[in-house]
Amino acid sequence: MALKIRLRQQGRKNNLVYRLVLTDSRSPRDGKYIENLGWYNPHEEESEKTLQVHGDRIAYWLGNGAELTEKAEKLVSRGAPDVYASYRQARQAAEAKARAKRQKRKKQGAVSAA
Repeated sequence: MALKIRLRQQGRKNNLVYRLVLTDSRSPRDGKYIENLGWYNPHEEESEKTLQVHGDRIAYWLGNGAELTEKAEKLVSRGAPDVYASYRQARQAAEAKARAKRQKRKKQGAVSAA
């Protein structure tokens, strides 16, 4: 089961509010979700009423393999910058490890072909 942290629409037409939820990637956008991780109201003018993010729960789920969608990633970077920074570091470390592994395989393939 692939878990995603993404936005879920709430509210009425022309006055949408979004929830930041953890869901199975196969479920529909406004369908069933596992856990509510925050909310985003783009219509409020006060910054405190615009965004609320539960950073500790997001960090927990990211540690367990959940992935952020592009829009959710931007909201988490605004609402919980420390969680987002650790997520970016972990992702960059994984990419560097995969890159090193590819380079090692490429080098071994070139040596065995010669």
